[in-house]
Amino acid sequence: MIRAVDILRERLGTLRPETAIILGSSLGPVAEAVAAPVRIPYRDLPGFPVPKISGHSGEVFAGHLSEKPILVLRGRGHPYEKGDAAVMRPVIEALKVFGVTRLILTNAAGSLKPDMRPGSIMLITDHINFSGMNPLIGEEGDKGFVPMTRAYDAALAEDFRQAAKAEKVKLHEGVYVWFSGPSFETPAEIRMAQSWGAHAVGMSTVPEVILARRFGLAVAGLSVITNLGAGIEGASPSHDETKSEGQKAVGDMVKLLLRFCTLTPSPREAGRGKGPAAERREG
Repeated sequence: MIRAVDILRERLGTLRPETAIILGSSLGPVAEAVAAPVRIPYRDLPGFPVPKISGHSGEVFAGHLSEKPILVLRGRGHPYEKGDAAVMRPVIEALKVFGVTRLILTNAAGSLKPDMRPGSIMLITDHINFSGMNPLIGEEGDKGFVPMTRAYDAALAEDFRQAAKAEKVKLHEGVYVWFSGPSFETPAEIRMAQSWGAHAVGMSTVPEVILARRFGLAVAGLSVITNLGAGIEGASPSHDETKSEGQKAVGDMVKLLLRFCTLTPSPREAGRGKGPAAERREG
């Protein structure tokens, strides 16, 4: 992890973004919005998992969005690839040491609501871990007892609501359920998740949220809806559908992220020290 941070510092020079974005399946093109990027493959960063799933190229884009410094991570490692819920721990820990304070997580997800159609974007307000895994299992001492009551930062969520309003992008909101994958959910599992009051299902993100909270990062999450859950209107999801349908939301995702960056000053820019969001997380 330390070696990866050293490489980031060496390659990025004076660029020190406080915000990082991890792009999920089909959202790789969002990284093309980064102005004058420095591009670093994950394979050049020790500890960063090199994704083997199509739609995840495994590359850091470092530059600016809306003239704000940013790190955009094109792709992620998934727990189902190696049976390790902590596969992204070296990444999250490196971001923390590098100086990132805010982490925006995106993913492709299946909708549990017929009126939230493919191509929609959902702001994650909370999650359910149905995977049977946790990236903090084996954590030394008491450090694994991470509160998750406010896992998703309220201030960042409000900034995304304002960004959606300004850009006239319809932004759904709801609870995301993490299934381990890689097989898709059964219709019975989808009905179960609906009965819990969940709104979307997917195979990622939650372990990264847990890790980010472990390291004190403020978190926001966005799901791109790529399919209806299994059995809803006869749906039978596939990875090809995930990739093709997710691309339809790339334009709206870029608009949201660009506007979000204009609305959200960093603690350094605002001269606030840690800032109110950090104070809430520690309270």
